[in-house]
Amino acid sequence: MVFQFILIVIIINYLRKSLRLTLTMPEWNKKLMYILFAATAVLVINLSIHRADTITNWLSIALLSLLLYIIYSQKEFKPAAFLLTAMVPYVVVTVISYLIKLVNPHWYDSWHEWIDAITTFAIIWAFGSWVMTNRQRKELAKARQKAIEEEQNSKVISQMKAQLEVQVAERTQELTQQKEELELALKELKATQSQLIQSEKMASLGELTAGIAHEIQNPLNFVNNFSEVTNELIDEMKVELDNGKSEEAMEIAADVKQNLEKILHHGKRADAIVKGMLQHSRSSSGQKEPTDINALADEYLRLAYHGLRAKDKSFNAEMKTDFNENIGKVNIVPQDVGRVILNLITNAFYAVTDKKKRSDETYKPTVSVCTRRSANRVFITVSDNGHGIPQKNLDKIFQPFFTTKPTGEGTGLGLSLSYDIIKAHAGDIKVKTEEGEGTEFTIGLPLNA
Repeated sequence: MVFQFILIVIIINYLRKSLRLTLTMPEWNKKLMYILFAATAVLVINLSIHRADTITNWLSIALLSLLLYIIYSQKEFKPAAFLLTAMVPYVVVTVISYLIKLVNPHWYDSWHEWIDAITTFAIIWAFGSWVMTNRQRKELAKARQKAIEEEQNSKVISQMKAQLEVQVAERTQELTQQKEELELALKELKATQSQLIQSEKMASLGELTAGIAHEIQNPLNFVNNFSEVTNELIDEMKVELDNGKSEEAMEIAADVKQNLEKILHHGKRADAIVKGMLQHSRSSSGQKEPTDINALADEYLRLAYHGLRAKDKSFNAEMKTDFNENIGKVNIVPQDVGRVILNLITNAFYAVTDKKKRSDETYKPTVSVCTRRSANRVFITVSDNGHGIPQKNLDKIFQPFFTTKPTGEGTGLGLSLSYDIIKAHAGDIKVKTEEGEGTEFTIGLPLNA
């Protein structure tokens, strides 16, 4: 019976720790400890007077009853309740055996072996339940720890979510501000681009000015010379008429008419040159019109040449043309395509001039312009025997602001604008180059764009 009491004390201590009575029910924990100490003291005293069995039974029943109340008041701890329920057979056997011994001691002496056996079985049953309960306790502890971790994770996630929401709000505000700054920068960039385009146009116009002045001087000289001669012929005609020589007067009149026709021809030539300049200088109307490609290319070739000659008297280059006379007129915007041709020719003259500075006297700078027709397309080719384009720059030449010219000699917009103009005409620009040998640009345009 003493062993039974010790076993019960061990189980009670285990349940105290499992239930965490020091935290959940501190008052009951204290009371239970006092009762355990008192019961142990009473048991020790009664051992000396040989009444341990009776005292042990009563103490066991009292302690189990007290613990039964405590455990069932803590309903969430199911393993402890299961263990205490498993102790019920032992309690019942103990009570019955005590009552039998109290009513009929002789009958108890006859059956005490069976009673002890049943009591032992009840103890074994309780011990097995304790083993199962311990396993359940561990599983419950794991589940409780997992719940705590999940709760902690949930709190962490909530905190992270709140932080992310704040960061997203801040980032959204930053992006909105950046968007406004980018929109403002884009407006400024467009304004700058417009200014640069105008500067590029004015730069090409400046290159044309000297060439136009040279070109227009020739017809003006003819006009002036023939005007003076015609004026003298009219004076002679008056003299002949006064002398009654009508035949001589008629011959002089024929010469005057011929001179006037020449004056008209060269006046129209000067007028065409001026109109070409005005077309190049004013903003493009965007209206396509049938245009003589050969005449357009020839005019800009000569104007570019004389313009460069006016800027640099040492400049000289051979010009070659090969125009297909069967092309006819092409539907284009002449101001825009004229700017493209002028840009390509000017670049070609620049390339051969630069190579001339680095070469010996055997080098002959040459720029060629030719036109040809294939099916429903017309091709304009501008080639030179300059230094060529390095392969590393070949993919960049049509990019805005890219230039290999020294600072102040180019904006880097010429080829970029030329590319856009030709694309707007449903055409294309192709380039072939070989370093040290030269470059060839070919414009392809549909005949009826």
